[in-house]
Amino acid sequence: MDLKLTDKELALKQEYADFFEAEMKHAPHKKGTGVYGSEEDSKEMDDFRWVMMKKVAEKGWHIMAWPKEYGGREAPIIEQLLFNETQEFYGAPGVDGMGVKLFGPTLILHATEDQKKRLLPPIVKAEVRYCQGWSEPNAGSDLASLETTAIKNGDHYVVNGQKIWTSGAHHATHMFLLARTDPNQKRSRGLSVFNVDMKTPGIKVRPIKYMDGSHMYNEVFFTDVKIPAYDLIGEENNGWAYTRNTMNFERANTASYIRLKRSANQLMDYLKTTKRDGKLLIDHPIVRYKMAKIIIDIELGRSLAYKIAWLQMKGKLVFSPAAASENKVFQTELRQRLANFGTEMMGLYGQLEGSEYAPMEGALTFGYQSVLGATIASGSSEVQRNLIAWNGLGLPRYKLS
Repeated sequence: MDLKLTDKELALKQEYADFFEAEMKHAPHKKGTGVYGSEEDSKEMDDFRWVMMKKVAEKGWHIMAWPKEYGGREAPIIEQLLFNETQEFYGAPGVDGMGVKLFGPTLILHATEDQKKRLLPPIVKAEVRYCQGWSEPNAGSDLASLETTAIKNGDHYVVNGQKIWTSGAHHATHMFLLARTDPNQKRSRGLSVFNVDMKTPGIKVRPIKYMDGSHMYNEVFFTDVKIPAYDLIGEENNGWAYTRNTMNFERANTASYIRLKRSANQLMDYLKTTKRDGKLLIDHPIVRYKMAKIIIDIELGRSLAYKIAWLQMKGKLVFSPAAASENKVFQTELRQRLANFGTEMMGLYGQLEGSEYAPMEGALTFGYQSVLGATIASGSSEVQRNLIAWNGLGLPRYKLS
């Protein structure tokens, strides 16, 4: 791989940076910066997200790599990655990640042509926001054991069940739902994917709040919810195959290393300017070693992200889930190390949020509290390592006794 950027790519990167630099001056104040900033749940912040989504959609930056027939430009993946990295660096809204990065590509791969014509344009125009209806109280890492049912009845399906840890369901207009359409089949057999309007009668969203009172996750309850049969994506009972591809898109999350880098730079500034016992923190050998290791690993992670972009250019990602799993494990465990190390270095000051005395505006406070879940969400690190062994190294699968 040649990782040097061309003149065109450098110019695009600067154009993206100029845009976000100007637009983020109008952003409502957020508690914390960098990768660990809290999710503000105010109407003001939500309105700003919609405005940014519309502005990005007008430029077509969020779907540059999509096929032209679905609204994209068929631009090289590297141009999309540079945009995603720049957006992450500024901590900016502007893209419905669930719709653009997960459900949209899944539709392109597996939906009928009629579904693509109906469902992709609203995503392209930033008219909708999606959430993901996967995890359940008894089906998290073992997602294939989910219990929510969608039973066909004439020209619609009747959905009953519960989803949990549903990010952004309280703001979403739609959900892509994984449900069991054949209760007589076990585990991954008999599952199907649906497009669901969140305003459909029978859907109830209940918040799950963080320790600090902020709100991103939800429970979603379905009671005799009627979904039109035309919103069944692809073939009935083939949803697990589609969902595995969606998982790869989610785990690939190639741009987040750049925001980790920003947080690491902020932490480095703190270490260079803060003394303990009359000595700068950065002058302690162990501190310097740990900080250097984090910075090196961020650059290693970016190389892995660029490898995934290269695989996508070659059309291989769908057939190489090991690369996505490698990225997911490396990235989330690195996030934990950065949050833990930063909080350790800041001491009691690192536990403040919303205080003028809080380093990094208290960003690491939220990170320290929440980042443990990063190695569980989207498939635990243990599950990912199994996938790497099976799909990447060709090791035999174990049999449960």
